[in-house]
Amino acid sequence: MQNVQALADWMRQHIDGCRAPLTLERFKGGQSNPTYLVTDAAGARYVLRKKPDGELLPSAHAVDREFRVIDALRNTPVPVARARGYCEDASVIGTPFYVMDFVEGRIFWDPALPGLAKVERSAIYDGMNQAVASLHKVDYQAAGLGDYGRSGNFFDRQIARWTRQYQANAAADPIPAMDRLIEWLPAHVPPDDQTTIFHGDLRIDNMIFHPTEPRVLALLDWELSTLGHPLADFAYHALPWRLTSAQFRGMAGIDYAALGIPDEAAYLKAYCQRVGRATIDPAHWEFYLAYSMFRLAAILHGISQRARDGTASSAEAAETGARARPIAEAAWRQVEAHFPLAQR
Repeated sequence: MQNVQALADWMRQHIDGCRAPLTLERFKGGQSNPTYLVTDAAGARYVLRKKPDGELLPSAHAVDREFRVIDALRNTPVPVARARGYCEDASVIGTPFYVMDFVEGRIFWDPALPGLAKVERSAIYDGMNQAVASLHKVDYQAAGLGDYGRSGNFFDRQIARWTRQYQANAAADPIPAMDRLIEWLPAHVPPDDQTTIFHGDLRIDNMIFHPTEPRVLALLDWELSTLGHPLADFAYHALPWRLTSAQFRGMAGIDYAALGIPDEAAYLKAYCQRVGRATIDPAHWEFYLAYSMFRLAAILHGISQRARDGTASSAEAAETGARARPIAEAAWRQVEAHFPLAQR
């Protein structure tokens, strides 16, 4: 990163106790906003997230929204890092950015949790389930997020959004399964309409767990957050039960009981109990999962385009983006399996 001195000047002015000089180290992995560990002269550690350089999609990489939501959630049961400051002045380091506290803890990249004991895996999944439920139970109006997104008709709006994003780049990389989903999904939206805070990327690797305890200390990467349907958020969170590790950080087909990991039905039941929800119509649940795969495929397709344009923040972007096609095809196979009258 250039302009480290300008960053140090800004942080001294906006963060109490911050002392120059600063040292920066970029975190590896991820496809969204470049993220840095910032250590000041006293050893205090912070995390900086910035927009990528280059031309971007109009609604992408909204670091201002990330900052707003974690700041709004600081006094709720939702585990988040402490927000320190947001800078919209691109002249400081080249793009807008925000700074939050560094949270010490564990990040698990593989949902199968290799290396942990069976009882530890069970506890980790219970702690994760509790953290997700705590988010969807927040009164977003009381938290000052009443205008953070639109309420109602979430699926109609989101299907249209991800359709536009896919179609903007479809000529360079057409995926027939995406075209089928684009036709099928809008006609099969369940009637249940709810609004909560919607994280948008509730993967296990977007959570920091306590160093020794099975509880979440911070939910990370709020780039896609808005107001939305909680079951769309939770279905995306549940995709590891439907996708394999080769497809996208999944664990479909493993022996859950032997590992101490709840199966999909048990994990969904625990969530419903925590949020005070009755059982979910099985057909509706299958829709939510198919939609989530469609959305993920659209996101990955966008990463593939950024890799071609040279604006992706990770060297592995092309490989990650290539997963869009098999995930879209998996979504369409699921539609055909659970909805026999699906258009073919």
